[in-house]
Amino acid sequence: MNQPSPPDDRRTSAEALRQHLLSAKTLRRQAKVDATTAHHHMRLRAWQAGRLARTHADLLCSARFGEAARFFLTDLYGPKDFSRRDEELERILPLLIKMLPASALYTVALAVELDALTERLDAAMVQALAADAAIDDLDEARYADAYRFVGLRELRLRQIELIGQIGRFLERLAGKPLLTQLLKLMRQPAQAAGLGDLQEFLERGFLAFRHMGPAKEFLEAIEYREQRLLNQLFSSAADPFA
Repeated sequence: MNQPSPPDDRRTSAEALRQHLLSAKTLRRQAKVDATTAHHHMRLRAWQAGRLARTHADLLCSARFGEAARFFLTDLYGPKDFSRRDEELERILPLLIKMLPASALYTVALAVELDALTERLDAAMVQALAADAAIDDLDEARYADAYRFVGLRELRLRQIELIGQIGRFLERLAGKPLLTQLLKLMRQPAQAAGLGDLQEFLERGFLAFRHMGPAKEFLEAIEYREQRLLNQLFSSAADPFA
C-alpha cells in the first residue's frame, strides 16, 4: 500500500485533533454515566482485548514485531482508557502545534480519531449486548450477533484503515533519529509537567517501530486479519473467529 501524505496545513490537523478529542471525551463520559454502564464497557473491552491477543498471538510473541504489536493492541486498538492522555493533549495542544512536525501532528490526530471511533463502536456494542442481557456471559456467538446487529460496516472499515495509516506514519517518523532522541530527552520534563502519559505513548510508539524496522509485513498482517474477520462476521460465517 502506498504511503499516505499528511496535509500541509498543520491547522487542519490541529482542528481535526480538537474535534476528535472532544468526541472521545464526550463518549467516555457517557460510558461512565453509571456503574452498570461502566461495568458493561469494561466487560466488552476485556473480551475484545482477549480476542485481539488470540488473533495476533504470533505477532505478540515475535522478537521483531512484539513491541509494535503490544503498542497497537494496547495503546491504539485495545481496551486502554486514554482519558488522561487526551486531557494532556488538550492542555498542551497549542505547544504541540508549534513544535511537532506536520506529519507527527497528523499522526497524533489519527490516533485520537481511532480512539474516538473505537469508543463510538464500543458504545453501540454495549447497547446491543446489554439489551439482550448477554454481556456478562459474552462469547463468540453473542459477540457476532451483536456485531451484525450494530452494523456500521463503513465505520468498522475506517477503523482498520486508521490502523494502517497510523502505522505507516509511525514507520516514517521512527526513521528520524532526532525526533526519537527528542522524545527521550523530554521524558523527565514531561513527567514533571504532568504530561507523562502522553510522552510515554509517543515514545512507546516511536521506539517500537524503530526496533521493528520495515513495517510492511506487520501492518499487512494486521489489516488482512482484521478485514477478514470483519467480512466473516458480516457474512454470518459459521465460525468467523476460526
